[in-house]
Amino acid sequence: MKLALIRRRFAATGGAELYLQRLLDALVAGGHEVHLYAESWEQPPKGVQFHSVGDTGSRAMGPVNFARRVDGMVGAEKFDCVFSLERTLKQDVYRAGDGLHREWLAARRKYAPWWKRPLIGLGGFHRNMLELEAQTLNPKNTGRIIVNSNMVEREILKHFDFPAAKIHLVRNGIDVERFHNVRRAEARQRFGFDKNDFVCLFIGSGQERKGLKHVLRTTAAVEEVRESLVDLQTEHLTAERLHGSDWQIDLMPKLAPTRPIKTLVVGKVSRPAGTWENVIFTGPMQDVEVACAAADLFLFLPIYEPSSNVVCEALASGLPVITTACNGASELIEQRVNGSVIQRPDDVSAALVETLYWMSARHHHLPHTDLSQLALERNVAETMTILERAAADKQK
Repeated sequence: MKLALIRRRFAATGGAELYLQRLLDALVAGGHEVHLYAESWEQPPKGVQFHSVGDTGSRAMGPVNFARRVDGMVGAEKFDCVFSLERTLKQDVYRAGDGLHREWLAARRKYAPWWKRPLIGLGGFHRNMLELEAQTLNPKNTGRIIVNSNMVEREILKHFDFPAAKIHLVRNGIDVERFHNVRRAEARQRFGFDKNDFVCLFIGSGQERKGLKHVLRTTAAVEEVRESLVDLQTEHLTAERLHGSDWQIDLMPKLAPTRPIKTLVVGKVSRPAGTWENVIFTGPMQDVEVACAAADLFLFLPIYEPSSNVVCEALASGLPVITTACNGASELIEQRVNGSVIQRPDDVSAALVETLYWMSARHHHLPHTDLSQLALERNVAETMTILERAAADKQK
């Protein structure tokens, strides 16, 4: 098949771009003629014909300009299938890997301070994104949609009149083997962790969306109670001497066997003000598999995520995962089998902290996850099936 693939920008650590890069490799290996349309792309895979859309301008107008420009460029050619990973004007298949912009804005309003809520969503950028989204999800402009979670499918059906039969679930895929070849002892030594430390891992850039502040609040709360309990045991004091909320005091007996809590933060984030003695900020890492090997738990509490690749990477590494119902990847979690799902990212309560305790009391092991369901090969095969169906639709 002659295929056109659309993605506006490439970021070396972006989940959607890395997914597309691997998909491009697989399509070329499968003998397809592949054309990639983007503003820029660092070293497109061999065998891919790259078409530069050029700089499309300001933050507010960039998405619109890109959509218009790429529509003209793709329209000048004849393709068996046009596959877009962006909100664009005309495509045979749209992959809604970024979820819905309107749901992201709703999540921001939900968790923002009250005084900030009326300001969220104002301005030309958000107005343009919402209009583009409506055009993309109009069945007159898009033949089929690929979603990476049931959550996103429900959101599309809630807001748009798109045929459910033409929405297809294709879960994210990763290079599973990449996360099986790192020695845990060497990885922990790299970050300076002691053998007894219980390490919570966070991976992500864009800390508001990914919920970093909720992760740091949670781990700090557990460590505070644990240290208080150690002091009480050392001084033979009673629980009444602990200053804290009722749920913290109730958890004291259960926290007795826990190990010191350390947090490893990987990604492009702004370090919060204050002293973070038990937190290591690494910045972006190309070899995130080393961070996964060093950790005991993946703690990821986003306010809105269509389906996080990092959850798949953590599961492939053998890490239990605690995440939120706001993350489509939570659909991969079996409660207290390979992790736990909480309803609200800001709920630093007994339920979340007790779950964290329950995880920390266990030894590092491989949770019961079907790794074949995480594999990139499965993702590529399912994606190709949808592209072939879309190409057949055009022949009718």
